[in-house]
Amino acid sequence: MNKQLIYGDIGGTKTLLQIAELKNGTVHEQGAHRYRSSEYSDFADILTDFLDRISATGIHCKPITACFAVAGPVVAQQAQLTNLPWQMSAAQIAQTFLIPHVKLLNDFEAAALAVEILTPSDLASLQQGREQAHAMRVILGAGTGMGVAWLAWQKDSYQPISTEAGHVDFAPTSALQIRLLETLQKKFPHVSVERLLSGAGLTHIFNFLQTTSTEFSSPAPSHLDEEDSGATVTALAIEQNHPVAVQSLELFAEIYGAYAGNLALTGLCRNGVYIAGGIAPRIIHILRAGGFMRAFCNKGRFSKLMHDIPVQVITNPSVSLLGAKRKAQDLLHIQT
Repeated sequence: MNKQLIYGDIGGTKTLLQIAELKNGTVHEQGAHRYRSSEYSDFADILTDFLDRISATGIHCKPITACFAVAGPVVAQQAQLTNLPWQMSAAQIAQTFLIPHVKLLNDFEAAALAVEILTPSDLASLQQGREQAHAMRVILGAGTGMGVAWLAWQKDSYQPISTEAGHVDFAPTSALQIRLLETLQKKFPHVSVERLLSGAGLTHIFNFLQTTSTEFSSPAPSHLDEEDSGATVTALAIEQNHPVAVQSLELFAEIYGAYAGNLALTGLCRNGVYIAGGIAPRIIHILRAGGFMRAFCNKGRFSKLMHDIPVQVITNPSVSLLGAKRKAQDLLHIQT
């Protein structure tokens, strides 16, 4: 008997949904759609639209399981998105849409589930290191926010552990970063890592450097709104080689590397650090320029250990969706 499953990646900027059918042990995608999250008042509106779209193609929608990766903490199968005023409940989704089994995952918990099924073409190496089988791993990524999940080996497989480590305190490592922190402290009561390592964070860095730099070789706004989410800064750097934009990406990479190193050292992640999120693949040339790995390895007496840790960028933009798909498949097998 064929069985349908729905899975999705629910973020502050975009929502990706897919419906598929399990047939003869293989998952066959039947339809997919991408939404701008901010255009909808809640997730139920998006899911209603998606099911209507699929039904309009002549496909009978009767999913048995669903799994949604959510950009926010999941507690007792309820979630409040960090960067949207949405509340989600697995039980409510199941009841409203008549889906027997619904699971919510933190988006980076879902991304962690996908690490083992990524192919070499999904990865770009920043440091080869020396893998240590079954040792801890960590996955982190800057996008709309900063997500983090651990991967711990238990029995015979890696199990993801969701976190909200993107909201720990930003720890500056240079005089320039200290001044950046002091500037942001005037605006925010708490300056978390996410205030710097996110799309809005890249904008904060650019605005700060605009006020301290006198190098302007090409026109640029004197101040960017947070809604730019870093896209304008990246475009200025890559397309116009604007010096402040380039400096912003370099500083962003240094902060990113230091934070990734802190996580790797905290978890002793000898089997890999995986950089996900929407920003890293776009600035891979900056991450490979040296500043990221220097900051990553700059851990005093533990610098040698840091050089042994593999570090890779996940270039597949659908990694959280892949993890949600894997979990939805697992739920199908459990119900078999």
